[in-house]
Amino acid sequence: MAIHNDTGKAGEKAAIQFLVKKGYEILDENWTYRKCEVDIVALQSNTIIFIEVKTRSSVAFGMPEDFVKREKQRQLQKAAQAYIEIMDHKGEIRFDIVAVLLTKDNQFKINHIEDAFWPYA
Repeated sequence: MAIHNDTGKAGEKAAIQFLVKKGYEILDENWTYRKCEVDIVALQSNTIIFIEVKTRSSVAFGMPEDFVKREKQRQLQKAAQAYIEIMDHKGEIRFDIVAVLLTKDNQFKINHIEDAFWPYA
C-alpha cells in the first residue's frame, strides 16, 4: 500500500478517536453506495452526520479541507440520500469535514468543521 494510503487510513483512525471522545456514535466507516464513499457516518442526538476525512502531511498545496471539492460533495450527497432511505432516518442530517494534519513529530492536528457544506440541488 502506498504511503499516502497509510497516512489516510491513520488519519481516519485519528478522526474516529477524536469524534468518539466528543460523544459521537460511529455508525459506519467507509460506507459505499455505488461509486460514492462516506469515510465516517456518525450519530449525535438524532442527527446523522456524514463526514469526509482529509489527511495531509503538509499544507504546501493547501489545507486538507480545501480538497473537498464540489464533485466530492455531490458524491457524499448521493451516498447520504441512499443511506437515509436504507436506514429510514427521519431526523436531521449534516455534512462535516474532519481535516487531519500529520505534524513533523508524527502527531495529528485535527480540525473538525461542522456543517462544512450543504448539498447542491
